[in-house]
Amino acid sequence: MHHPGNGAAVHHPGNGGTAPDGSGSGRAVSRVGDGALLVVGDVVTDVIARHRGPLASGTDTAAAVRTVPGGAGANVACWAAYWGCADVRLLGRVGVDTAAWHERELTAGGVQPCLVVDPQAPTGTVICLVDTGAAAERTFLTDSGASLRLEPGDWSDAMLDGVARLHLSGYLLFSEQGRALVAVALESARARGVPVSLDPASAGFLVELGVDRFLALVEGVDVLLPSRDEACLLTGLPDGADAAAKLSRHVPLVVAKQGADGAVVARSGTVSAHVPAVPATPRDTTGAGDSFTGAFLAALLSGAGPQDAAREGCRAGALAVERVGGRPPRRG
Repeated sequence: MHHPGNGAAVHHPGNGGTAPDGSGSGRAVSRVGDGALLVVGDVVTDVIARHRGPLASGTDTAAAVRTVPGGAGANVACWAAYWGCADVRLLGRVGVDTAAWHERELTAGGVQPCLVVDPQAPTGTVICLVDTGAAAERTFLTDSGASLRLEPGDWSDAMLDGVARLHLSGYLLFSEQGRALVAVALESARARGVPVSLDPASAGFLVELGVDRFLALVEGVDVLLPSRDEACLLTGLPDGADAAAKLSRHVPLVVAKQGADGAVVARSGTVSAHVPAVPATPRDTTGAGDSFTGAFLAALLSGAGPQDAAREGCRAGALAVERVGGRPPRRG
């Protein structure tokens, strides 16, 4: 862990844990060692309350409550490691309160954490209200805490040493410091020829940020990984495939996650592939999009093309929704 002002540095991990075996666990991508994935994004504590039916306003609603590690950036990193990426690194900011716990959890997930410990703000917390009905839909109450206090001073160009791909969590765009960090990281990546992906992260926060501002901020990103709602919001189009196609005029490759309808791959204003979802019985959809992104990026790093990588993303999404929480199963 690193304290602000010290110049955060990413350490090279060891063997990264047990290799995927390609069995029914859902992992299929062989581990590769040619270049790391660096994820920059949020690390938060998820409090997941699973209830059935509508909340009873003004009184009690029975629920099963669990506290688990989360955060879109951290989840993506863990899924990428689980899906076979041998060298995954994560830059995030946490509070003193849970820094050690998050570092242990990330390390156990095969991720090399570079956590800046914020001296003022606690670790971000998200309360996930999950309706245990058929759709397992969730509602988030978000206190971003330290996670949105990542800033340019937490970045070092040396973080890109040995990195083959940089992934940015869209949550970074929802704070002034985070936007400044994104600009610095994009400039560094462009100078080194490192491709950059970004997940818009939240339709609700996108409304506050504004579509034009978002598109300007992601100038230089190579891959955009929006959900259907985010893609539609960013384009004003009602159809997810049409929205992905339109977005691919701004970003070279757009892979739009469509939930139970799989994923759409678009380039240069045209949809190039529809990838079907893998059947699953949802228990908790928290982190489903993060699992897709992590597996997709791991597959790209292994040499897969976008369509095959999206298939891996759909496989990971099916595994994720059948689990409680946003992280993959523990290995080994």
